[in-house]
Amino acid sequence: MGNQVVLFVGTFILLITGLLLGYVLSQLVLGFLGFNLLTLFGTLSLILIFGTLYYVLFWQLRRDQSQSFENTIPNQIEEYVPGDDHSYLKNTLIARLDGDIATVERLLEQAKQNYPGMPENWYCERVLDDLERDRR
Repeated sequence: MGNQVVLFVGTFILLITGLLLGYVLSQLVLGFLGFNLLTLFGTLSLILIFGTLYYVLFWQLRRDQSQSFENTIPNQIEEYVPGDDHSYLKNTLIARLDGDIATVERLLEQAKQNYPGMPENWYCERVLDDLERDRR
């Protein structure tokens, strides 16, 4: 809840700052606002505020996403039992796709449709090899 409030307030301030910056720049371009030291520092401060808020908001969003990713992956890694290659390969595949479990399941189902009758760990190896090939 606290992060959502920070994101909401930050987004609101970012919107207001962006509007002010757009207004000041349009007035400068149209010639209704004289260019002097005060308008220069005002415009630079608006740009600085806008850039800082933009960076902080997206840093916060990225941090939230990485925390949710960290909370997702360890639960699946705990399921790994030594000798269970399928769980290990599936966890490797999930980690390779940055925790996108829906995509992992979709790719595994697609591999099962294309190559029926193979062992489960073969499908994981196949998808991992395909991903590695595609990234090159």
